[in-house]
Amino acid sequence: MANPFYTLGYGGPEYFCDREKESKQLIEALTNGRNVALISPRRLGKTGLIQHVFQKLQAEDSNRRCFYLDIFSTQSQTDLVRLMAGSILGKLDTFSEKIMTSISSFFKSCRPVFSFDPLNGSPTVSLDVQPSNSEHTFREIIEYLKVSGHECYVAIDEFQQILEYPEQGTEALLRSMAQFSPNVHFIYSGSKQHLMADIFSSPKRPFYQSTARMGLSPLARNVYYEFASRLMKEGGRILPKEVFDQTYDFAHGFTYYIQDILNRLFSINVEEISQSHLHQVFAEIREEGDVVYKDYCDLLAKGQLRLLKAIAADDICRKPYENEFMKRHRLSAVSSVKQAITTLVSNGVIAKSDDGYFIYDRYFSLWLKK
Repeated sequence: MANPFYTLGYGGPEYFCDREKESKQLIEALTNGRNVALISPRRLGKTGLIQHVFQKLQAEDSNRRCFYLDIFSTQSQTDLVRLMAGSILGKLDTFSEKIMTSISSFFKSCRPVFSFDPLNGSPTVSLDVQPSNSEHTFREIIEYLKVSGHECYVAIDEFQQILEYPEQGTEALLRSMAQFSPNVHFIYSGSKQHLMADIFSSPKRPFYQSTARMGLSPLARNVYYEFASRLMKEGGRILPKEVFDQTYDFAHGFTYYIQDILNRLFSINVEEISQSHLHQVFAEIREEGDVVYKDYCDLLAKGQLRLLKAIAADDICRKPYENEFMKRHRLSAVSSVKQAITTLVSNGVIAKSDDGYFIYDRYFSLWLKK
């Protein structure tokens, strides 16, 4: 049996855990004409949820078309338009000579470039977008979707990246195009919660009160265990509850880390997984961390690194400014700890939950405990 615990991509509904309520909420919003801002921390499963919802939408109606764009690496409006063109054109309908002619005649602001994928030989299309014409090209792409005869769903992941663009009007452009495209529906997904909240909650911003808003919480422990236990059993393995609980607690419920650890445990290929197997996986993760985390620690201020080691030792820090915590970990003045926390939270290195502060990268936390 192939490893059923996916850490990359979407394996299908049978390998997707729960999120029934969130899936229903997202589908109801989109199919009733409401765009959605999906806001939650990284590694909680936003991308998997989007892919799962897209699979359901297309299974219900073959006339629907779904497109996923991760704009994290884009640096400008022109980059965004190029990514949209590559993700949508040629995939809206089956590639044919008629479609190629249609694309060539439809776009006036730039030149479509047709080529073939060197790996599978399938035809592809891109647009030769010029920065001076990026706004016009963007409007043409949305217009192309509008006249396609399909219900179209576009997910733009890491949406807060548009705040880094040098162009000032990207937000307003996206908002205006979405407003007047009744058959084109958008999911704006982002992980930097304060930036996303400002985009969609500030009266001064174009997207103010223009979308439904959703967040994600960790999957319920018992629901996740039933899912994991079933897949392990189908693969001829037994996953004891205490091993899963230790995995869940270590990951603070973050889907990516749980999936990755379960993937590694499944690959050990034993009949019953034990805590010693889990410790074996933890040791493997620590060893892999040597490649990255040593150099990263060299970039941190000494006070920040001391604080991170203290938080890692406790796993979660409820009261970082109390004398007991500072004395036990030999931390300096309260003002220094406050400054370090402010910087590390701002940089996304540590996060704050209802229980206290914790290191966001759970593998970094595990490595620091050494």
